[in-house]
Amino acid sequence: MATAPRPRTSTRDPEELTRRLTAWLGTRLPGAKAVGVTVPASNGMSSETLLFDIEHPRPPLRSCALRLAADPAAYTVFPQYDMARQYRTLKLVADRTDVAVPRVLWLEEDPEPLGAPFFVMERVAGRVPPDVMPYTYEGSWLHAASDAEREHLEAATVALLARLHDQIPLREAGFLAVPGEGDALRRHVTAQRAYYSWVTDGLARSPLIEAAFDRLEQLWPREPGTPVLNWGDARIGNVVYDGFDPVAVLDWEMAALAPREVDLGWTVYLHRFFHDLAVASGQRGLPDFLRRDRVEARYTGLTGHTPRDMEFYTLYAALRHAIVMLRVAYRQVYFKENAVPADPDTLILHHGSLRAMVQGSYWD
Repeated sequence: MATAPRPRTSTRDPEELTRRLTAWLGTRLPGAKAVGVTVPASNGMSSETLLFDIEHPRPPLRSCALRLAADPAAYTVFPQYDMARQYRTLKLVADRTDVAVPRVLWLEEDPEPLGAPFFVMERVAGRVPPDVMPYTYEGSWLHAASDAEREHLEAATVALLARLHDQIPLREAGFLAVPGEGDALRRHVTAQRAYYSWVTDGLARSPLIEAAFDRLEQLWPREPGTPVLNWGDARIGNVVYDGFDPVAVLDWEMAALAPREVDLGWTVYLHRFFHDLAVASGQRGLPDFLRRDRVEARYTGLTGHTPRDMEFYTLYAALRHAIVMLRVAYRQVYFKENAVPADPDTLILHHGSLRAMVQGSYWD
């Protein structure tokens, strides 16, 4: 699966996008032209990214990235895409923290120019640990790095999470609160239940995902703690690194107010997801990198907050990832790239590890 062709993510025509982007750019920067427009091979499974340069005498050539709301005709991963919310989040992080994020340039909420809302930001030079082939596979730059270099990257990444959680006043991030009843954690999980219902509407439901929701209730934290601004998709595959130092934190569409451990659980489990893929293919992976105990210890030392109930939060991360994987699989079915098997749980790439987590044996 890690080496299989990527499923379709868009029905848009790249040449038409280039023409329309140039026309729009002229309304913001008269005389400007979009050149070298490309769609990166690692383009996300939800929103789309375009990379391009601005050709204009003032300012000189500028490299940009554009985040475009998902194509409604492409069986979207999420039910809605709020680009203004992402834009506002990036500006808040840039203004109130020392966490490195790309500088945002323009927000376009009118869907007419490109067919959906979008925003433009400066492109930051560097390298990103890849998803395909996963960075845990032999041959990736991170796998080839020394233990000391990976440890440096790990420490710097946990540190940016710590600063993000500590530096933004809660009152300024209120627009990221998940609506609903109960505390921030309850609302977050309730929203995931609603997302799962949307994913499976009219389709086969997943007994494994439903068992994971039941297990969450058994493990529910007694004291979830004060919520903070969570990055949401907190993983190294969404960070641009200069050498082994983070220089840009990307992809804020899942940002929300939630306990700190929601981000920490996602960071720990998403690495394990890619490590497990490597092991399943007969490779060693990176078993000593982003280990749960080390991430927790680093975070405690930086913030004074000892992560709690991490069995709950790593299970929650695996569950959330499973819902996304199920939606992606159903999109492949929609585009006739796959068929629904007798057991819908097998559509979830990490169904084995999720089942072990439900049973309480994964971290043994």
